[in-house]
Amino acid sequence: MSKVHFIGGEKGGVGKSMTSRLLAQYYIDRELPFLGFDSDASHGTFSRFYGEFASPVIVGEDDSLDGILEACESKPDHDLIIDLAAQTSTRLGEWIDETDVFGLLDELGYEVFLWHVMDDGADSIDLLGKSLARYPQPELKFVLVQNFGRGNDFSQLHDSDAYQSAKSRGASLFELGKLHAKLTHKVDFANASFWAAANNRDMMNIAERQRMRVWLKNNYSQLENLLAGQ
Repeated sequence: MSKVHFIGGEKGGVGKSMTSRLLAQYYIDRELPFLGFDSDASHGTFSRFYGEFASPVIVGEDDSLDGILEACESKPDHDLIIDLAAQTSTRLGEWIDETDVFGLLDELGYEVFLWHVMDDGADSIDLLGKSLARYPQPELKFVLVQNFGRGNDFSQLHDSDAYQSAKSRGASLFELGKLHAKLTHKVDFANASFWAAANNRDMMNIAERQRMRVWLKNNYSQLENLLAGQ
């Protein structure tokens, strides 16, 4: 089955775009066909790093959102990665309800993954609970992303009712490892893909390239298990 990945979390600054970029790089490195959509009109990070694969989508405009479904129909062999901007869940939810998006995607043969990217703050836990309540459909696959670049103590998450609810629904836990701060800074200022950071000698020194390779390898092993349904 083809897959649609909604990369969200609602809260700003938790690493949604980094997660989208990681997933895009995984698809590129594994030569898997995909289409990307970037909903952040003012700070399109996903488009900035992977512009060749990403198209803008405006959450407040139905015609723009409908383009996601048109892509599913016209290119059924492609997976979709949708990088959601902060504070877009309300309007997105209205579009999903009005169009029965999840029902249509199921009819078209797509698996739907809802990625909830989190820091270790209470807001992320609260928003997770709201997302679970907002989308009770059992066929949806929730992925909880603990971003260790935005926190190092997720014990409150694991003790929360929201987490237990997510686990009871078969949610997957993804640990996004912290990327070396200097390396992250250089990648951002160079507008570089993760592949370039791992391979371009003119951009990164040997230690930096190796750190990027290790980071990608650790995350890729999780992605392989997740996308294979393990």
